[in-house]
Amino acid sequence: MQMAIELAVRNAREGAGGPFAAVVVKGGRVIAAGTNRVTSTNDPTAHAEVIAIREACRSLGTFQLAGCEIYASCEPCPMCLGAIYWARLDRICYAASAADAARAGFDDAFIYRELAVPAGQRSIPTTQTMREEGLAAFAEWASRPDKVPY
Repeated sequence: MQMAIELAVRNAREGAGGPFAAVVVKGGRVIAAGTNRVTSTNDPTAHAEVIAIREACRSLGTFQLAGCEIYASCEPCPMCLGAIYWARLDRICYAASAADAARAGFDDAFIYRELAVPAGQRSIPTTQTMREEGLAAFAEWASRPDKVPY
């Protein structure tokens, strides 16, 4: 955790991105680290946890991180939490809370509220279209004997 906090402080000090960092650990060994790069890369998905997960997967040669833990300088946002669950990490440890982040200007509470609202009623207009045609991709996937389930 200390490493994640130090990386977050340095990232904020250097202005490379937001004040966030994350470290992925397996068996007590650091596999990967990431810092927030949203503003430096113009990528809204370049959160510290996502970067750390991507690097850990590259390093381990897998898309699932079972047996690993993630240490984040702050409570993961909804996107990062989703990435952590998809990556199958065993444990999440964080330092600052989402409320602490909100006080610093990083408030993601509205996203959690939006997730609870039916798709057609969210603040960003959301419409389902061409469902039947869209199902073709799932049919193709289901028919592949060599698919890698995840």
